[in-house]
Amino acid sequence: MLGISSNKEIDENIAKKFLSTSDVLLMPKAAKVLAYWLAGIGTIFFIVLFLPWQQNIMADGNVTALTPQDRPQTVESAIAGRIRSWHVREGQFVKAGDTILILEEVKEKFFDPELLLRLQEQIKSKEDAIIGYRGKIESYQAQISALQQALDLNLAQQNNKIKQTRLKVSIDSADLEAEKVNLLISKRQYEAGEVLEKQGLIALITLESRRSKLQESNAKIVSAENKYLQSQQEFVNMQIELNAKRAEYLEKISKARSDLNDAISGLANAQADLAKLKNEYANMKIRNEQYVCRAPQDGMVVKALKAGIGETIKEQEAVVTIMPANPEVAVELYIKPMDVPLLSVGRKVRLEFDGWPAIQFSGWPSVAVGTFGGEIAVIDAVVDSKAGKYRILVKPDPQDDPWPKQLRQGSGVLGWAMLDDVPVWYEIWRQLNGFPPSLKEAPEDAEWNSDKKKK
Repeated sequence: MLGISSNKEIDENIAKKFLSTSDVLLMPKAAKVLAYWLAGIGTIFFIVLFLPWQQNIMADGNVTALTPQDRPQTVESAIAGRIRSWHVREGQFVKAGDTILILEEVKEKFFDPELLLRLQEQIKSKEDAIIGYRGKIESYQAQISALQQALDLNLAQQNNKIKQTRLKVSIDSADLEAEKVNLLISKRQYEAGEVLEKQGLIALITLESRRSKLQESNAKIVSAENKYLQSQQEFVNMQIELNAKRAEYLEKISKARSDLNDAISGLANAQADLAKLKNEYANMKIRNEQYVCRAPQDGMVVKALKAGIGETIKEQEAVVTIMPANPEVAVELYIKPMDVPLLSVGRKVRLEFDGWPAIQFSGWPSVAVGTFGGEIAVIDAVVDSKAGKYRILVKPDPQDDPWPKQLRQGSGVLGWAMLDDVPVWYEIWRQLNGFPPSLKEAPEDAEWNSDKKKK
């Protein structure tokens, strides 16, 4: 046992016979292999912890179109009516302007088939009335002009007569003053003659001559005074006649102007009625065109929202849904508000479409199979009130494989917005602690907003 004896066979027999625990302590071959495997796996796992892992933000959404005109739309009827006939069926491709259905009128106001003709006749009568009013206006304006000229001529004539009468009054007044002077002279000569006749210096016949002359002067002064008063009265009459002429013509002019204003008012009312009739005619003409419901753009009729013949539809009520042809496909994803600040326009996104087989390694997009590339085109500035998330639009990445042509709008999508590279151990630590992804640099949108605030 101590290895002192030189007989080795005894030692071996004793060891095998009496020391059975050694058999237990011997390591099985499978355990060694397992140990090697565990050591290798541990080594690989340790190495993997230091491999680069691309952080990402996962979100789900659906396929849509990048521009609003490429998204499914409903075709609405602009007017209320009753369906007369259908010209399309579901699944049919239509071009812009193709007839979808034809309506017939349901409002009694528009039942008359000759309504446009009636409106044209009313418009023609109003146009004739406007011509008549314009003729009236021209005649009244000519009448006012003629009356104004006649008034000016009469006033000028009366003014001339007044001037002549004023001169006559002046002459008569001068004659009266002259006669007064003559009367005074005749009176003085007569009084002097009486004195001289008493003294015997002149003959009686001379005194009688002077008396006769004095009486003649008295008669002349009475005549001159009457003539002067008559001239004054004639002057007053001329002024009264002038005012009467002015009042007469002003009355005629006022009446003509009143008629002119009535004609102008009638013209304005007729023009307003004509404008209303033209507006009604244009509306009716457009309404007649609305009886035919047409496709707004090229696309496929997805679903008829109304069925049958004779069914009544309301104004602005949808009749069919059309999927536009050749839409610019995009994907809308809904991101948590906590992750939105990390995104920016142009960020790369990996997409997995429903119905398309794929194997995705979110942190290693290079080894993913069946996924497609995209880049962020739009980030909404307002949160979706229903989902409580922000919507982003993703368009195809021109540097990646094209998206499948079989994609239909509305199908589900799972996406990963790719961020910066970090070690695997950091990503595991971040996920265990519930920390958000980290960025080395601020997104371009955030930088632009901060610069804008500074300005």
